[in-house]
Order: sequence, then structure tokens, then C-alpha cells
Amino acid sequence: MNKTIMLANPRGFCAGVDRAIAIVERALERYGAPIYVRHEVVHNRFVVDNLRDKGAVFIEELDDVPAGATLIYSAHGVPQSVRHEAESRGLRVFDATCPLVTKVHVEVKRMHKAGMEIIMIGHAGHPETEGTMGQVSDRMYLVQNVEEAEALQVSNPEALAYVSQTTLSVDETQDIIAVLRRRFPQIASPKKDDICYATQNRQDAVKTLAEACDLVIVVGSPNSSNSNRLREVAALRGVEAYMIDNASQLDPAWLQDRRQIGVTAGASAPEVLVQAVIEAIRNHGGATVTELPGVEETTSFALPPALRQPA
Repeated sequence: MNKTIMLANPRGFCAGVDRAIAIVERALERYGAPIYVRHEVVHNRFVVDNLRDKGAVFIEELDDVPAGATLIYSAHGVPQSVRHEAESRGLRVFDATCPLVTKVHVEVKRMHKAGMEIIMIGHAGHPETEGTMGQVSDRMYLVQNVEEAEALQVSNPEALAYVSQTTLSVDETQDIIAVLRRRFPQIASPKKDDICYATQNRQDAVKTLAEACDLVIVVGSPNSSNSNRLREVAALRGVEAYMIDNASQLDPAWLQDRRQIGVTAGASAPEVLVQAVIEAIRNHGGATVTELPGVEETTSFALPPALRQPA
């Protein structure tokens, strides 16, 4: 049976991921190994292993960073407590926080300064959620789903606002926000939707892909929030969908009796992994590859001034 591989567009790296990886690579060029990175700079095993081979050391606690070393914050952002500790220790710091995450941090601090209680729509334990909630010391609540939104109790419904983790499913946040607005009619929203442009574009592309395919493969690591959401978006549209870290995890049984196979990648997954998955599918009867039309992304984010020129 002839198979067609359909590629989502856009897919893979976003501007925030490009910038975060470039910051680590430029720091290694300029200052030499080791360069310490708090948390995985982006959630992709291939990318992290590649940077580790070049001399990056990924840590969770600043106690593991020697005096005088260079430290980089991951794309997910960090709590204020981490920034204060790094400053007190005199570490050389470069901030690879995605500017769209930084925007949410600014919103949180503005809302808090205005005396508001703040609801964070996000996933417990995710570094972006921890970083955003760590921008203030109190008056902040985490809501992960509709059920928690229904049960939430706040002190002052008249001075309430919400923000969102940037990599969530658009559909998921809409349902939660609808509950919050019903329960707290005066709740304030961010100036602009927190779901980042790349998350939105990739989810829209998967919706298009799901309409044309009977199987969707998402390339992304298990700890990548946006990759997990892509698989969920496809599955919620009644299409069999799987997420794999790389081509070795592709199960040939998934491909049996499938004629239209969709492939996409999370915002932290490099194109080299996508091409390897395409080749693996073709080895099992995928003869043609079609790239779907999609939004052209032109966003780019500047590097820190000290790293804008290679060493």
C-alpha cells in the first residue's frame, strides 16, 4: 500500500529556542568550557546531549556552580530567588529566558504591584510555571485544569487576574479561562494572550494535519510541554497520534494500513530528527513526502550584547 508522508508547517525550532541554544554556544566559544546551565536549556534530549558534548554542564541547584563561573538561565525562565542568589555570588550570568516568557513575568509583577491576586494557568513542576510563580512572594494560585478552576477559592474576587504558561494547548486554556470568567466576572486578563505565537502556529498546523491524515507522529522529548500538547491536539480530533524522541522509537506496527501519515515536531525539536523519522517511515513504505502550506514565521530575538559577535 502506497503511503504519503505529510509534513506540518511550521514545525520544530522557534525563535526562543534558537536564541537559547545560540546563547549557550556563544558563551562556550567566548569563555570556554565548562558553561553552567540551570535546567535543560530547552526540553530536547538531542539538543541537550549535543551541548553537553561541547562543554555545557546542566544543573538544578546553584550550589553546583563554582565561584567565578558562567551561568545561563534556561529558556523556561527562573524564579527571582535564583536571580538574587546568582547576583549575591557574583556569577557571570546570561539570561536565555524566552522573551515571550519574560513578558508573562513582567505582567505578573505589574499585577502584583497593583495589589491583585494572580491565577497561574500551568502545569505543576514545569520549570516555566515555577519560574513565573517565583516572580512574586505571595497572592498567587496555580490552576492546572477545569476542575481546579471550579474549586479555586480566592480572597478578593474584585482584585483578581490570570496569566498562562506559554506552551499550553490553546483549547485547554480557553476552557479554563471560561470557567474563571464565569466564577469571577471581574477577573483581569493579560494585555495579550500568553500562549506564544510558535505554540499557536504549531497547534494550528497539527489541526490541519489531523484533517488530512489517519496517523500523526510528533517528534519531541517526553518533558517537552509544547510537544505533548501537539500530540493531544491531534488525538482530540480523533486521529491516532504518538510522540517520539527520535526515529528509533518509531513502531512499524503504527504504520500498518495507514495511508496518510502526518509528521510534526515540537518547538524544541531540531529538523534533523524530523528528517530521520521521515526516512524511517519511508523504509516502511512511505513513498512520497508532501509539505503542507502554513504560516511563515519571521520572528527573531536578539542575543545578549556580550554574545552578539562570535569569539
